[in-house]
Amino acid sequence: MATIKCREITFSDIQAILFDKDGTLEDSQAYLRSLGQRGARIIDAQIPGIGEPLLMAFGINSNTLDPAGLLAVASRRETEVAAAAYIAETGRGWFDSLKIARQALIEAEQYIDKTPSPLFVGSLEALKFLSEAGLKLGILSAATSQDVGEFVAHHQLGNYLQLEMGVDEGPSKPDPLLFLQACQLLGVDPCKTLMVGDSIGDMQMARNAKAAGCIGITWIGNSSNVKGADVVINELHEIQVMQF
Repeated sequence: MATIKCREITFSDIQAILFDKDGTLEDSQAYLRSLGQRGARIIDAQIPGIGEPLLMAFGINSNTLDPAGLLAVASRRETEVAAAAYIAETGRGWFDSLKIARQALIEAEQYIDKTPSPLFVGSLEALKFLSEAGLKLGILSAATSQDVGEFVAHHQLGNYLQLEMGVDEGPSKPDPLLFLQACQLLGVDPCKTLMVGDSIGDMQMARNAKAAGCIGITWIGNSSNVKGADVVINELHEIQVMQF
């Protein structure tokens, strides 16, 4: 087990570290913004006037994506349900609304580059360093399992990770069950496992699962997005192994 230090905070007896994907390891803002913009346009073509409210719901303002907004932190299922709720407000039936929302996002993906977004600078080096230090590492993301797998394969991260976990059906963040399931799959104790993420949901999930600690990362310098973190960092190389 390792002693991990981040800035002024030290975590002892650590077996594993779980990482969020979008906004933590992967700079996916441009992709998610394009997905939301295209999806809103497709729905607006069927239900005129709904496009702008949908963009606001997605967390898209002009050409920027709110890192704490729906598209940035929610699961795909949650995004579909939220969009469907706006559609249902126009008088459509619920199942019809859900179908429109789901098909719009699927169609939107066909018009944008589906190649996984780039890694944040230093992500690969940080994963390699922590893996070589003997820690078990995993990804615990609100993205689908397929998206997580494609991300890992595209960036050739498989040698450094023992877990690639997304959300398809069932609970999503901040449900602590996700963290507990990830730890069980890794074969580690939650109280000896750290969570690294860029959202309040990551922090709440880990805290409620009695994790060893919560490390919030904010590449844009807004610590309010990771309220509840034990320590807030701006780059992954700030996660240092003091001893193993």
